[in-house]
Amino acid sequence: MAHHFHAVVWIDHKQARIFHFNVDEADRTVVRDHIVRDLHSRVKGTGHRIEDNKPFFEDVARAIADAGAILIVGPAQEKDFLAKFLAEKHPAIRAHVEGVESADHPTDGELLDHARRFVKAADRMRP
Repeated sequence: MAHHFHAVVWIDHKQARIFHFNVDEADRTVVRDHIVRDLHSRVKGTGHRIEDNKPFFEDVARAIADAGAILIVGPAQEKDFLAKFLAEKHPAIRAHVEGVESADHPTDGELLDHARRFVKAADRMRP
């Protein structure tokens, strides 16, 4: 796999599709969560969902550790849980996260197109 500065992570509760990319090429990795979870488990008294994807998030963190600019997208809360996990456990990686956005279930091409537009705009904002 060639080294690319940018990475995009599309994540839900089952898998993370990760692309390291530049303008012309991209390398795809899929990280799957192999642990069966009760998606409706809640913290008693609060109604908040339990965030128990730590091994899955560790695998994702390893896959994006060398990226210089990261965009995290996904359809529900998992993207936010990943960002929070990175902030708590891997602040050096979290420092490279430039955006956390909602995205339903894009194709790989749609995801890459969106990520390339996002980083192009973000790159213009840098001094």
